[in-house]
Amino acid sequence: MTSPHTTADESTESIAGARFVPLATLFACIYFIQGIAEPTQGLIAQPVRSLLISWGNSAAAIGTFMGIVGLPWSIKPLFGLIADFVPLGRASRRNWLILMTAMTSGTLGWLAFQPPQTGDVRTLLLLLLAPTIGIAFTDVLADSLMVEQGQARGWTGRLQSVQWTSLNAASIVAGSVGGLLSQYKQQHRGFLICAIAAGCTLLLAVFWRSPAGPRPERPAVAERARVLWRALQNGPLLAAAAFLFLWSFNPFSMTVQQLYMTDQLGLSPQFYGGTLSLTAFAWMLASAAYAFYCRRLSPRRLVQLSIVTGVATTLFFLGLRGEKSALLIAGLSGLTYMTGLLIQLDLAARVCPPAVAGTLFALLMSLSNLGVSGGEVSGGWLYERWTAAWGAHVAFDALVGVGALTTATCWLLTPWLVAKEAEG
Repeated sequence: MTSPHTTADESTESIAGARFVPLATLFACIYFIQGIAEPTQGLIAQPVRSLLISWGNSAAAIGTFMGIVGLPWSIKPLFGLIADFVPLGRASRRNWLILMTAMTSGTLGWLAFQPPQTGDVRTLLLLLLAPTIGIAFTDVLADSLMVEQGQARGWTGRLQSVQWTSLNAASIVAGSVGGLLSQYKQQHRGFLICAIAAGCTLLLAVFWRSPAGPRPERPAVAERARVLWRALQNGPLLAAAAFLFLWSFNPFSMTVQQLYMTDQLGLSPQFYGGTLSLTAFAWMLASAAYAFYCRRLSPRRLVQLSIVTGVATTLFFLGLRGEKSALLIAGLSGLTYMTGLLIQLDLAARVCPPAVAGTLFALLMSLSNLGVSGGEVSGGWLYERWTAAWGAHVAFDALVGVGALTTATCWLLTPWLVAKEAEG
């Protein structure tokens, strides 16, 4: 019986919270497992590299190996098209999720109990490609479910917060545990841990049921194709794509940061690794915090905040002088970077039509990844040439300025990103 002191708004909020928890739990597990089990960056990445080293592979060969294993992340739009246009039963996306998590858990379990013979790089490569495909496909499915369920209930920001908090927490765990497994040559235990974890996500997907409430109807394939075509001509969506690419295209890249800190400032690689762990912890805090204010700010304010935090993330590095400043900057830039990134992902989720969310959100993320890659290439090229011309310190500060300016130009896209808000 409802207390007379309980307002209708409080009752509605309580019901919404009860519906949000199971959905958030599913997404939290999916992203935590992604951070743990992803072969190129997760818990098994370090053990796999150490295994390849013990087999006598060169740095170039190991780099090529990991590059091939990571290829599925470059074709996420293809997985989106499959998820959106190839039905797999009535609950198509959920069934695809079950299939992909089963493949991930099964292949990692096979690696744990039937590891390849010493030096059998080809078998190891094939067995790692399968879980990478499974996790990349699962990521697309999770994003499409997030858009489908989140748009209908106004939860896109909160769900993004849950996803990225879990992913960043997993990154912290993966780094330390992966190092221990590498040191003691326990690769099979790493595969087993990831197989069990993926199996837990499989069980969640099997028994999960969509929470009650508004849910968009899934149109026929022909209608979905028309929705996709119209979306690709939509102003806010195109602006979001340009914004994601431009915000991510920052010549002040991780490569520049690492080279400057280790070669010019004389900081040890171990210390640099420690700053990355601190940054990951800051990412986790920023991800958790986003859930509390994402719905309190208008789209215009969120876009502006994203640009400001992106610029601040780069400008902080003007104060980089030694260990103390490096630690402070790692924490501050981690908070601002993840804040800006989450805002972009949230806004992207809001403009994707749910019927083709798998394809469009994956396409937007691919553009963002392309921007990051472009920034890495251009940043390394500029840093090398400017160092030769002006010295490393001037080159570093110049790239800070260029990176901040690049992000600031995103402001020009603000009118298109908030067009719907202006019309309202």
